[in-house]
Amino acid sequence: MNLLFEAQNITKQFANHKALDEVSIGVPERSIFGLLGPNGAGKTTLIRIINQITAPDSGNLLLRNKKLEAQDVYKIGYLPEERGLYKKMKVGEQALYLARLKGLSKAEALKKLRYWFEKFEIQGWWNKKVEELSKGMQQKVQFVVTIIHEPELLIFDEPFSGFDPINVNLLKEEILNLRDNGATIIFSTHNMASVEELCDHIALIDKSKKILDGKVSDIRNEFKSNTYEISFSDFNGDLNSILGNNYNLIESNDDCEIQSARIRIINGNKPNDLIKLLLPHITFNSINEILPTMNDIFISKVQENE
Repeated sequence: MNLLFEAQNITKQFANHKALDEVSIGVPERSIFGLLGPNGAGKTTLIRIINQITAPDSGNLLLRNKKLEAQDVYKIGYLPEERGLYKKMKVGEQALYLARLKGLSKAEALKKLRYWFEKFEIQGWWNKKVEELSKGMQQKVQFVVTIIHEPELLIFDEPFSGFDPINVNLLKEEILNLRDNGATIIFSTHNMASVEELCDHIALIDKSKKILDGKVSDIRNEFKSNTYEISFSDFNGDLNSILGNNYNLIESNDDCEIQSARIRIINGNKPNDLIKLLLPHITFNSINEILPTMNDIFISKVQENE
């Protein structure tokens, strides 16, 4: 696994508050890396350090296995949670100005801006002032100027804030397209559903320390509880009396023609054992393992860390 970016043992102290305590993350190339944590955990401080807005007290930052240098800021695109467009400037004028700051020629900037403004159907906003646009519209413009120079590393901090569901889906598609076209993305959010949809890897920071990291699929498997949901019919008895001591009936629904139940398998038994046990009594429709959501895991680990 090739890492595009690596933070090694990053520590940052502000007066009497330690914002980061030897935090390390490795962001694989061409992946979406979720940076997660409660408010005040240290995520924004780490993002500001990566963007060289502030410096760590100790630790190393590596881009393609080389120490991050000042000029590497041009290889990074950053969409902060706090939006930063000039309210009185016209949208097109501002987008062009910001694109030029990122090293694009005027002709190249105009060509790329025209492409993205048409793709997002915002051509009609070119000559409007930023203050005339809604928060979501402003965010579309800022998203465009974040990615316009095609940086190697993109950092999105709560990118869906202020968007309606249709535009959230639009942005999700574009983020996935960016990854598929070679970009590496650090994605910070409180929305765990978005993490499951988008992220390949995550790191969870709480109280300035990293408390969990890895591939999303591996983490969900690690935290699974051997619980299965079964769908069945033709049963009027008591499931508990059949299950005995090797299974825990968590919940059941007998109100519909198609019945269902959630059952935890214990004492080393397997799903096949559960099926064999129940087959003489019910007509099976389906059996599915219940994996914990990232939201369940997030809450569990933060509470454990308390």
